[in-house]
Amino acid sequence: MARQAERGDIMPTIITSAIATMLAIWSLYAFSGAGLLPPLPGLHFGLVAITAIYLLRAAAFPLMLRIMPDRSVRFLIWSSVIVFAIGAIHFMGLYVG
Repeated sequence: MARQAERGDIMPTIITSAIATMLAIWSLYAFSGAGLLPPLPGLHFGLVAITAIYLLRAAAFPLMLRIMPDRSVRFLIWSSVIVFAIGAIHFMGLYVG
């Protein structure tokens, strides 16, 4: 993606913007679930789905190593650890809440 951006390709910007927007919406759902914002539509289902996506992404680490051999192993490890931590926090919030 960095090479594409250096060439002036617009796709990395579009992809990064879409991911940032999705994560911003997910954070609104997390804050709503924590009671810091008013309840959002489909709050419980949304939080369960978001939690599942984070945890499935973390669990997909071995598969990602296989299907993305050109990716940095270090990147895949750290990104998997980060999404697992976020998913675990969401899971604890659902379990306790």
